[in-house]
Amino acid sequence: MPDPERRRPDPDRLLKQVEAEERHTNRGYLKIFLGYASGVGKSLRMLDEGRRRKLRGQDVVIAATQPSGSPEVQKIIASMESIPPRVVNGVSAIDVEALLRRHPSVCLIDGLAYLNPPGSKHPHRWQDVEELRAAGISVITSINIQYIAERQREIEAIRGKTVSDSVPESFIRTADEIEVVDATPEYCAARSIEGDEQRQLSELREIALVLAADVVDHQLEEYLQHQGGSQLYGTQERILVCVTPRSSAREMIHRARRGADRFHADLYVVYVEQDNLNEADQRLIRENLDYAHEAKARVELLSGDDPIEAILDFATRHGVTQIFVGHSNQTGWTSRLRANPVERLIMEADGIDVRVFPNEPVNA
Repeated sequence: MPDPERRRPDPDRLLKQVEAEERHTNRGYLKIFLGYASGVGKSLRMLDEGRRRKLRGQDVVIAATQPSGSPEVQKIIASMESIPPRVVNGVSAIDVEALLRRHPSVCLIDGLAYLNPPGSKHPHRWQDVEELRAAGISVITSINIQYIAERQREIEAIRGKTVSDSVPESFIRTADEIEVVDATPEYCAARSIEGDEQRQLSELREIALVLAADVVDHQLEEYLQHQGGSQLYGTQERILVCVTPRSSAREMIHRARRGADRFHADLYVVYVEQDNLNEADQRLIRENLDYAHEAKARVELLSGDDPIEAILDFATRHGVTQIFVGHSNQTGWTSRLRANPVERLIMEADGIDVRVFPNEPVNA
């Protein structure tokens, strides 16, 4: 069997190739500074990167800043060119048309999650960013994790606070680069963060880091698909549990869920549909799939004349790194004459780890 490590491309090398290709396209580059708490320094980091790019000779302008900032932030703003905002119904908004006419190489946009005032070309600021990128202008921007739509319910449960503005995660995943801005020890000390607040900060940080890893994973997958790769090679674990009426489904799903939580992995549970199941087996399948839903797995029903082929096809398309499967303890000359599906799965799951669990015993 080929060594999977030799087949797996190096993520750093792939990202360099992606960045090199991006420079030869007309679409603007997007870098996001992602924070998990207010005041950790996202604006300063964003502006400082813009300042350093300007010193290297890039054409950089400021398109939007927060209404207030530290003296250090104000100093950087004063040293750079800014495109004044336009006023719509008494409210300031990014002047997209002025930016398109000026057409800098890079523009800095703070507060990605802001809503635009009624009467603006786009309802949301992130849509302004999309138009600028489509015109070939690169954007460096910032956002707090609490404003990402799909993460808001989880974060609200941690913080006990709600926010109205939001940016879809699908937009965040289009970023070419994402950088998590950590809260420094000085930040924590200045706000006397300890105890429960420290736990909240740790949980928010973990969510931000997982999202950043997901973005990198998405970049690699898109690149490999663009290159015609037949298998996805991401940075993130993906676990696939295959259930049958007689498999130890609950044990497999429980262990897979625990592993998925530990490694921030995606968890899939699949069942390859079979004809002529008796009523008891149909009930077991329903119970197993219900348990999978309770474990927050992504449940899929597969079909096909060849169950192993259906499983491997699903695993390949979803970049699965581990497969959990049940195996009968049946022995004897009849089982030795028949092809063993699990052995075939292990042989053909090239580059995917296969974990085998004994099936539930059949009641006499």
